[in-house]
Amino acid sequence: MSICLITGYVHFDHLIKMVSAQSVSFTELNFPQLEMLKKQLSQEVEFLTTSIAQLKVVQTKYVEAKDCLNVLNKSNEGKELLVPLTSYVYVPGKLHDVEHVLIDVGIGYYVKKTAKDAKDFFKRKIDFPTKQMENIQPALQEKHAMKQTVTERISQKIQQLTVLRATQAAANA
Repeated sequence: MSICLITGYVHFDHLIKMVSAQSVSFTELNFPQLEMLKKQLSQEVEFLTTSIAQLKVVQTKYVEAKDCLNVLNKSNEGKELLVPLTSYVYVPGKLHDVEHVLIDVGIGYYVKKTAKDAKDFFKRKIDFPTKQMENIQPALQEKHAMKQTVTERISQKIQQLTVLRATQAAANA
């Protein structure tokens, strides 16, 4: 089976699928194709790594929000607290209603929920990025392994070229 070449450019998705499906061995690729494949795999590894990092940030925010709901109990009712107006400005306040909270559900919309319903809401919000990370992780591992294999093959090709040039130089001398 041959590599799909389109006007001198390798169609990367097709190339990666072929190589990952084991229909084309890395040994059949020439040096420029290996370099392009390594670059593509590096970009994909970086994208997947960034995606996981972003999902972890979102997940952490939801975990923090869910954990904050633990202070909502009868023993804390009436206690003083600081209410944020911005991330740098706070005003003093008192905790009056420990049964209900307002949850930012996005785009400036807030929904009043009981503390229990709010915990369930945040649990679902935590589960979504967790599942997404679980789905991305195997793809990241596969791309990373492929990149490592391509890098090793490039090193082998460089060694072969070095030996070939040394042999040719010795023969010409």
